[in-house]
Amino acid sequence: MYSIYGCWTKMLLRPLKFQQCSLTSAVRMIKTERVGDKMNVGLIKLDRPKALNALCTQLMQELSDALVEFDNDTEIGAVVITVGADIKELCAVHHKAISSENALQNWTQISKMKKPIIAAVNGHALGGGCELAMMCDIIYAGEEAKFGQPEVIIGTIPGKTLETVASGAGGTQRWLRVTGKSLAMEVCLTGIPITAQKAKECGLVSKIFPVNQVVLEAIKTAEKISEHSPLIVSFVKDAINCSYETFLQEGLRYENRLFRATFATKDQKEGIKAFLEKRKPQWTSS
Repeated sequence: MYSIYGCWTKMLLRPLKFQQCSLTSAVRMIKTERVGDKMNVGLIKLDRPKALNALCTQLMQELSDALVEFDNDTEIGAVVITVGADIKELCAVHHKAISSENALQNWTQISKMKKPIIAAVNGHALGGGCELAMMCDIIYAGEEAKFGQPEVIIGTIPGKTLETVASGAGGTQRWLRVTGKSLAMEVCLTGIPITAQKAKECGLVSKIFPVNQVVLEAIKTAEKISEHSPLIVSFVKDAINCSYETFLQEGLRYENRLFRATFATKDQKEGIKAFLEKRKPQWTSS
């Protein structure tokens, strides 16, 4: 374990090699495409291979823009994001830059998404990369993936999203809610990452796949989600997130309100009718 810690320390503290990417760069840092048999899944690939997909400001701005575009696309039912990044940007920027309004808005957009987001994690999801994965609705991981919050090693704490209300909290809060106090403390206080297997055991990850199958499996799940009513899917996502981000009783009340609201929708009536008629429903999101 100590050797792993030493490895991360060396990687995170290498001086003068980390630079914040310029917003004026003409090179796009993400790739987007429609995928799936019905082309109803939005795929977003981080494309900074030389920087191990470190989450710089430009990349997050492009990610935010892509999410808005997919959220407004009526043909897209769910989104898959490839994740595998470290905290290099924190080594290059100061507090004023990291807490700027624009930087926060880019992260906030992830939590504003009405459509489900699946994180397909390969490699190292550390710091902001780990928080990005945790802000998604489902996490699938490759067998060699690692998750962690090494910020303590460079003299800061997890909290990439800082105090933005819309996106909840950063690493400390999400680790606590998902894994419990003990593991959250261990990960955030030592800076030592956990394996994909450990992440699955503690509920951080839903499923683990061979490295070359992670994205494909995430797309399959996104396709399955896309078969359902977009309106009802958004209700389910809201209900679960309400409980996740608030107290249980408030979450239960919110879930009950949404449940009753579904019976005022055409999609609910169509769902029942299609089930009884043994056919696929025709959703209208109304």
